[in-house]
Amino acid sequence: MNKSDLIKEMAGRSGLTKVQAGLALEAFCASVIDTLGGSDEITLAGFGTFSVVERAERMGRNPQTNEPLVIPATHVAKFKAGKALKKALKDAVSNA
Repeated sequence: MNKSDLIKEMAGRSGLTKVQAGLALEAFCASVIDTLGGSDEITLAGFGTFSVVERAERMGRNPQTNEPLVIPATHVAKFKAGKALKKALKDAVSNA
């Protein structure tokens, strides 16, 4: 599913127009980015938690020269699925 498919699905489920659903999705994404940028986390009960974690510095290799190089530490977004989402996925996979 891509962004336009998601907007169509959201519009169909909510009764919003595609434009309104697109604006709602954009607002949600901007809110997540702003919140995670401030190193806060977002918890949506039953769905999951978005958070920021620090990935440690590590060694890697240049695939062209095979020389070792240091991959610097960085902050990355993380999503942990909630209980209801895990159950829904488990049920969907077992029924497929």
